Amino acid sequence: MGCGKSSVGQRLAALLCCPFMDLDSYIEDAEGESVSRIFSSKGEAYFREKEALALNALVQKGLVSTAATELVLALGGGTVTSGESAGIVRENTICIYLKASASTLAANLSKDVPAQRPLLSEAAAQGEEAMMRQISLMLEKRDRAYMNCAHIIIDTDGKSIDEIAEIIAWEIKSFHPFHACP
Repeated sequence: MGCGKSSVGQRLAALLCCPFMDLDSYIEDAEGESVSRIFSSKGEAYFREKEALALNALVQKGLVSTAATELVLALGGGTVTSGESAGIVRENTICIYLKASASTLAANLSKDVPAQRPLLSEAAAQGEEAMMRQISLMLEKRDRAYMNCAHIIIDTDGKSIDEIAEIIAWEIKSFHPFHACP
């Protein structure tokens, strides 16, 4: 959360000449309500179940594959913390971990509306220090899941969106031949 998945993903999709999709937006469209609303009304477990179903649907449609770049898919920050979703991602995608320090994440997230981040909204209401502690705790809990799921790890601290997208495009070439834009 806050590492730039959507911004980098959109830029990467343009470099690879393929569509971009945000998994949270895909779920919001299917559910007819925002992620924050789903979390507050139905809980995180329900949301994680919907994530796994959405990932399975994309795999079944052939949109997500390690064989070719059909789609750049930005996952939610907690997607791979669910064993089922982590398995789907690890086995059916080229998973890229945009690794950022807690201070970079906090700086990026301070620009967001805290209510749109259900796992941070309470801490954000308590101030910057509380938000930084919460981000650090979440990162500490999630880092192992991210590392175990990732095929490529990119340190994003101090890099621009364009730099990160270009590094990823170059790295993807090692997984499969990549088509040039027409």
